[in-house]
Amino acid sequence: MLTGKLVRLRARAMTDLDNSLRWINDPEVTRFLGGQTRYPFSREQEEAWLTAAVLRTHPPEISLSIDTLAGSRHIGGIGLHKVSPEDRKAELGIMIGEQDCWGLGYGTDAIRTLLRFAFDEINLNRIELQVHDDNARAIACYLKCGFVEEGRLRQDRYKDGAYYDTLVMGILASEFRAP
Repeated sequence: MLTGKLVRLRARAMTDLDNSLRWINDPEVTRFLGGQTRYPFSREQEEAWLTAAVLRTHPPEISLSIDTLAGSRHIGGIGLHKVSPEDRKAELGIMIGEQDCWGLGYGTDAIRTLLRFAFDEINLNRIELQVHDDNARAIACYLKCGFVEEGRLRQDRYKDGAYYDTLVMGILASEFRAP
């Protein structure tokens, strides 16, 4: 387990299934997630995804659950994707599924905790992510954690009848460790 100031990051478990299924089918939770999240997920689909995450214990995918330190409530998930030991880089993904936990610092603490692990324990040098340009809360969180905007994919995503840009953000180990 990885412990931050507000959260504990732990291995995924099959007991996470009900929460994960609820979150992945909640349009408000998945509003800013990419990929196939605009389509409904069956229990069987989410169970297959979670089973794979539970059985995977090392790169190229590291998938963790986020629990609160106070009360050990399961509130989301975080992971490092496309981990490349040769290039010492990975992509970060996070979802705080419990809406009453939004804006309380849990996401920031989870990201900082995972960055410490990525840079100090598995010796990565670069973590990158993509974020919708209209996701102001996430962008503020990433900036607070030290990420910088590195690029923009113009009209990269279509939702609600309009096209939106995607920001590419990154952080280097030296930037994370800087005072």
